[in-house]
Amino acid sequence: MLFEVKGFSKRFGPIRALSDVSFHVRAGEVLGLIGPNGAGKSTLFECLAGVLPSDSGNMRANGQPVGARERSSLLFYVPDAIAPWPAQSVRWALDFTIGFLRGRAPLREEIIDQLDLRPLLYQSIGTLSKGQRKRVLLAIGLLTRQPALLIDEPFEGLDLRQARDIAAALRAHAARGRTLFLSIHQIGAAARFCDRFVLLSSGRVCGEGTVQELAALAAAHNGARPCEDLEEVFLALT
Repeated sequence: MLFEVKGFSKRFGPIRALSDVSFHVRAGEVLGLIGPNGAGKSTLFECLAGVLPSDSGNMRANGQPVGARERSSLLFYVPDAIAPWPAQSVRWALDFTIGFLRGRAPLREEIIDQLDLRPLLYQSIGTLSKGQRKRVLLAIGLLTRQPALLIDEPFEGLDLRQARDIAAALRAHAARGRTLFLSIHQIGAAARFCDRFVLLSSGRVCGEGTVQELAALAAAHNGARPCEDLEEVFLALT
């Protein structure tokens, strides 16, 4: 196990965004955080990454507590729909990641080709389309050294071919031992790509495990035969 989360809660005034969220992340797995818009997925990632303080709860790795300031050595967060350094070129952003963030220089050219960034290297990030910015953000994340990547909506803004290429690139890095924790609202895409899942609804964890484990949980909950369609399982558990 790479790390575990116990009892994360977060409120925004009267709104309870997260309520006693607990789960664990295994080293080298592709873990999907799935749930509808407004379920609390982005808030959970921001609390895990230390962007937002949680109201309660803790994270532990190897049995030891991991404080918000210590998480930067364990996690790197790739948010959705941002344009970092908009006046700078894609090439500058990748080189900055390698230089300032001590990224993995030997992977630079491979990642550029995997994510089809070579035609974009001299374009300013602020001029890129949503899908192009997504590929740049993913490249920055993949270049970092942290063992776990938190990626918010990795396939948002991509067409079908791009999404398949990105999925193949992410899976290749996971096969080398990189842990990927992906927030995905498209349950069908998550089912095709992830090893295990954390189901989040209204800020609460409704289930955690493989499709088969979640199907058994849903069947026990409803007194029905197991159905291994992840969308049906999610609906049954939420």
